[in-house]
Amino acid sequence: MAFKPLHDRVLVRRIEGDEKTKGGLIIPDSAKEKPSEGEIVSVGEGARKDSGELIAPSVKAGDRILFGKWSGTEVTIDGKELLIMKESDILGILS
Repeated sequence: MAFKPLHDRVLVRRIEGDEKTKGGLIIPDSAKEKPSEGEIVSVGEGARKDSGELIAPSVKAGDRILFGKWSGTEVTIDGKELLIMKESDILGILS
């Protein structure tokens, strides 16, 4: 993939949720919410302070993250649906 996010932005691939409930009911596509969990594909260089000093990002490619429901901009790159979001939209890293 030939895409590199700029500044403090990250490229994220959504991780799909379960197809069934805990009780075993199958959830149809029309009733599913978009997942708010993803994996970071690539990361920009980081933000800059007013002095010009670079602030390194706290996340790296391969990290599993949680993000807000309305975070990011949906894009299609190489036929894959991905999200571009600011690092500040990330709620946390899953271990």
